[in-house]
Amino acid sequence: MDFLKDLWGFLKQRKKFWLLPLITILLAFGVLIVLASGSAIAPFIYTLF
Repeated sequence: MDFLKDLWGFLKQRKKFWLLPLITILLAFGVLIVLASGSAIAPFIYTLF
């Protein structure tokens, strides 16, 4: 949780709110890859990259 607090503090202090959607998308892709790695749709997801 300290990492998230530090990240939010950095974004707030430096006024870098444009990074928030980028971080969200990267996290969503990471979760998608982890969840789909053991399923039958994994070959289709890896073709996206």
